[in-house]
Amino acid sequence: MGIRPPQRDGDDEVATVAFGIAALDEHLEEADGTFPATGAEVLARLDDPSIPYDAAGNEIALSSALAETRADEFETRQDLLNALHPVFEAKRERANDSIVGQLRSLLPF
Repeated sequence: MGIRPPQRDGDDEVATVAFGIAALDEHLEEADGTFPATGAEVLARLDDPSIPYDAAGNEIALSSALAETRADEFETRQDLLNALHPVFEAKRERANDSIVGQLRSLLPF
């Protein structure tokens, strides 16, 4: 997922903030590797990055996210992303349900 940050006057360049599987996909694009792969191989290839799971910048270590999946081996890159999507979504929903998350949703920025 990605979200556009607030627009600033005079900025012609459109930027997005990637989070969840979109942020993970960016890490995978930069890494040199193939599938099928185990979770351990993916972690070794990516050096266990912290992945933002919401637009506020909250993060989870990839190793922690993988531990929450029921899979240990991924046939394709898409299988990995599909397995991690519910983990990122659950984290995002829990963050939005918190008092701070509710207050942030009320603010216009």
